Amino acid sequence: MKRRSIDPEMPDESAKLSLCRALLSLKNAEEMDAFLNDLCTPAELEVLVDRWRVVPYLLEGVSYREIHDRTAVSITTIGRVARYLNQGSGGYLAAAARASRARATAKRTRA
Repeated sequence: MKRRSIDPEMPDESAKLSLCRALLSLKNAEEMDAFLNDLCTPAELEVLVDRWRVVPYLLEGVSYREIHDRTAVSITTIGRVARYLNQGSGGYLAAAARASRARATAKRTRA
């Protein structure tokens, strides 16, 4: 966490809530993609994508080494994601469940 020499006008929690609301306001994947591309540096976005990429494998019980071999994501990052899947706030699990339901719905719609 970075240190600030002055107090920002908006407290960190309020700013975080504002960001959450902005994310929720986006209507589709294309708008979210544009927002993330504007918000994040390429390196930051790559980190987010790498973390999300390993979630399905971890939920399937694939070993860290196999996940690394399939994704090229570091073992350290895989372990960090696994820790938050098991001991975090439930965000990964909620997003993974919704993404899974959305994929299932899309498959039924196409069939």
